[in-house]
Amino acid sequence: MENASPHVRNRRPRWRRPLRLTVGLLVTGAVTMTAVTAYAGTVQRPPHRSANTGGKATAEGNKATAEGNGGVAFNNAYRTVDPSYNPHRRMPAISFLTVDDPADPTFNQLLGINDRGTAAGYFGSGADAKHPNKGYLVGPDYDRDDFTNQNFPGSVQTQVIGINNAGTTVGFFVNATKANLGFVRWRGAFLAVANPATTAKPAVNQLLGVNNNGVAAGFYNDAAGASHGYLYWIQKRSFVPVRVPVKADSAVASGINDRGDVSGFYTLGKRTSAFVLTRHSFISINLGGKTNTQALGLNNKDQVVGSFVDAHGKMHGFVWRNWNLTQVDNPNGSGGTLVNGIDNRNQIVGFFVDAKGNTNGFVARLRS
Repeated sequence: MENASPHVRNRRPRWRRPLRLTVGLLVTGAVTMTAVTAYAGTVQRPPHRSANTGGKATAEGNKATAEGNGGVAFNNAYRTVDPSYNPHRRMPAISFLTVDDPADPTFNQLLGINDRGTAAGYFGSGADAKHPNKGYLVGPDYDRDDFTNQNFPGSVQTQVIGINNAGTTVGFFVNATKANLGFVRWRGAFLAVANPATTAKPAVNQLLGVNNNGVAAGFYNDAAGASHGYLYWIQKRSFVPVRVPVKADSAVASGINDRGDVSGFYTLGKRTSAFVLTRHSFISINLGGKTNTQALGLNNKDQVVGSFVDAHGKMHGFVWRNWNLTQVDNPNGSGGTLVNGIDNRNQIVGFFVDAKGNTNGFVARLRS
């Protein structure tokens, strides 16, 4: 079976392969208190935040325009500035809770969470026919009986990635022809989503986040394997491209908040950089070994979560807001940690790889 998982993204910075999917039940672990330490990385700041511009405005801007609630009108030119900016502020301790579906406790990823504390994810590595990706939702208290399976009808594999406060979910599924198609589960019904610009064969379309205004963020691949980010208005069934105002080989939109701010990442050569795109600024973030940093979600306070790979090849999670950056490592994550989702109540979700090589989901709360 084709490896369908995009979420261990340090291995596939250009998203040239289909993603891996999974389903599961919950096995709760002990809540562990740990302090997280700040990581000094590179953050390129928008011009209005810095007196030292040092960069050139680009003409390759975003042509997306506001459309409906939650739309965003992007500027056509930005400066990328201050490439040596290093934040050092420490953030509070984090409480971690391991959440694994008993259907396959060896592989779980939690990828999104709403303000009610309901998390979206999947179990199963997708490595072969015996371990397909199977999607699920799990709510507080994250016990065995709090799991609900959610899989696109007739799919071979499904990953549930984003969820909003109304319970609308987005993600992607793999069909019998090995195509990746995005999906929305809205008002109790599933809807397959494929951007008409997709030219990859088999097709690659994925929805990775959704806001409370019914706008989803995702990407499609072209025939050369390059990714192109877009926004999808669920009720209107319409697409708007997301173009980063810098030179890039590919770009992915991973999240959108209620103000229309977008998170994601773009690749140029062998380097993948995270970005945050608002009506007034474009922020590029490069951490660790400065080869692979990905912004994977954001909330209404523009707290951004994601992952980066350090100089030794190990993956770490991060939380970023207002130029303050914190590295996040699950205390049981000897093989790496990734943060994929954040709500508006200081809860984050993601996954880590333990000493046995198992991938485990987690829910954590940031202490304010």
